[in-house]
Amino acid sequence: MELLSSEFFQRALLGGVLIGITAPLMGLFLVLRRLAMIGDTLAHVSIAGVALGFLVGVYPLGVGLLFALAASFAIEKLRKTYKTYAELSIAIIMSGGVALASLLFSIGRGFSVDINSYLFGSIYTLNDTDLLVIGTVTLIVIGAIVMQFKEMFLMTFDEDAAAVNGLPTRYFNLMISFLTALVIGVSIKIVGALLISALLTIPTACSLIVARSFKQSVVLVVLVAEFAVIAGLMIAGFWNLAPGATIVLLLIAIMLVLMMGKAAVKR
Repeated sequence: MELLSSEFFQRALLGGVLIGITAPLMGLFLVLRRLAMIGDTLAHVSIAGVALGFLVGVYPLGVGLLFALAASFAIEKLRKTYKTYAELSIAIIMSGGVALASLLFSIGRGFSVDINSYLFGSIYTLNDTDLLVIGTVTLIVIGAIVMQFKEMFLMTFDEDAAAVNGLPTRYFNLMISFLTALVIGVSIKIVGALLISALLTIPTACSLIVARSFKQSVVLVVLVAEFAVIAGLMIAGFWNLAPGATIVLLLIAIMLVLMMGKAAVKR
């Protein structure tokens, strides 16, 4: 109980709960649009921004967020250029992000320890500024989804039909990319750049096992993510484990349980 009363743990819980809403929601749209790997790509680019932030002495999470936003627009531009090979845009931007991050690491070896917290997550080090940024992004994402839910639903399942119906598909593609970049940019300090893809995709994988409609999927991805985040933090806190890794492994365990449960029901 002493852990729960600790200020650092309360901040970690609040940050985790907020990301547990936004990351799986955006992940649902990405997975259904077959863009699941965009999470890894933007995360790697964000790390390059974080490295630059440490190098020049500017708020690293903010610089990483700007890099993620720039990368999201670049991916969207390349997707339009290579329409037949849309996944090529993700590979190109990821390669550039990894190369730039590696270059910045070599320039500023003195902050390699700090960078590790962004690679693997450091949710216990969240400060008030981090929570303010995460909270702002959460409000933006939820507001955008609520106001544009029908349009995003149509874009997700049939972009061509959306265009025929007069929806500005370019605008919505950019909006989805923008929201995804915001979420990933603020998530890397919580679960880490190397694990953020799990928080984007595994709750969706869980919902696809049991959900019978898109609305059910929206609810289930958030419930699964929140359970994994809260339980994962509790487990990691009491047993002194890596919180980001614990959350991801718990997500995988939930997915496996749901898969086995569904298989048992079919029998």
